[in-house]
Amino acid sequence: MKRFNLSTEIYYESNSIEKLKDIKGKKVYIVTDELMVKLGNIAKITYILDDKGIDWCIFDKVIPDPTVNIINEGLFNMIEFKPDTIVAIGGGSSIDTAKGILYFYLKVVERLVDEDNINKPLFIAIPTTSGTGSEVTSYSVVTDEVNDTKIPIISDGMTPDIAIIDWQFIKTVPPSVTADTGLDVLTHAIEAYVAKESSDYTDIYAEKSIEHVFRYLLRAYNNGEDGEAREKMHNASCMAGVAFTHAGLGINHSLAHALGARFHIPHGRANALLLPYIIEYNSGINEDRESKIAERYSEISRVLGFPHSSIKEGVISLIEGIKILKEKMNIPSTLSEMDIEENEFRQAIDDIVEKAMKDACTSSNPRNVRKEDLKLILEKAYKN
Repeated sequence: MKRFNLSTEIYYESNSIEKLKDIKGKKVYIVTDELMVKLGNIAKITYILDDKGIDWCIFDKVIPDPTVNIINEGLFNMIEFKPDTIVAIGGGSSIDTAKGILYFYLKVVERLVDEDNINKPLFIAIPTTSGTGSEVTSYSVVTDEVNDTKIPIISDGMTPDIAIIDWQFIKTVPPSVTADTGLDVLTHAIEAYVAKESSDYTDIYAEKSIEHVFRYLLRAYNNGEDGEAREKMHNASCMAGVAFTHAGLGINHSLAHALGARFHIPHGRANALLLPYIIEYNSGINEDRESKIAERYSEISRVLGFPHSSIKEGVISLIEGIKILKEKMNIPSTLSEMDIEENEFRQAIDDIVEKAMKDACTSSNPRNVRKEDLKLILEKAYKN
């Protein structure tokens, strides 16, 4: 028996931030970064809270690839403030930080009171990039800076209760970030479409997300003021999040987590760089085998209107379509183009593979993998 549950209320379109006026709580803990404060985005929230007479506290120390130490600091502040509502605003790092804080907060509370009496704070997520889909998922990724490891945490208790998908917060996102985060959306949706737990229900969200990326990402990249493109990409990110939180991801993310932690590559860029190589491997098109996995990739080409007269042609069309999209947004196609020294790469490859094999995303990859397979993928991704 499988389960599909949409537990997050989603509010979208311009000015959906007005949903905050419906908050019933009395104490709001805001998790964000310093840039959101400087851009004035936090003021849009606190203005509403002040007007309602709601007490609030800001934790604005979020950093890219949130660390265990940052989450602990936010946790201690939250325990002291004792909020009934959490508002996370920012990119995936802010939302993931809030999730990590909430996860450990509930663990602490469980030790102090009877579990049946725990009042979980209302969790509201407001994404300011169109990328992670974290506003509707039960996933969070935390960085262990001591061991250079990204640790995925999965818990239904971290899923936001409300997601506010207001594109007004993303119109100032620079082109390079638009590209990285948009290709992260594409990776989420494609991996969800072929993952072991994919279904008719997840396919609907994954397909629409993929269509939106190919139709609107380049427009948003070229013109940040294109409201339609921004809104559609924001929706695509959320839809991809719904898809992968139910279907799972795969080795694209496992390797991106390990690569990103080791070489400090932005997560979306690491995903984008690896995606063509992962599709080639999972589909097996260069191994004289046409698998059910290859059929799934080819089906994406059919949905997009790419050439797909045979399964192999469909897979190749998808790979080439992704490469062209990346090229138009100046995304590197190999790790060597990112100024990673070959000696440094060689020294790191075994550790990267080891960590990727242990990553939670690997178990839902459509094709079972061995360490040797991941090494070959990385070798190709380094020099092509």
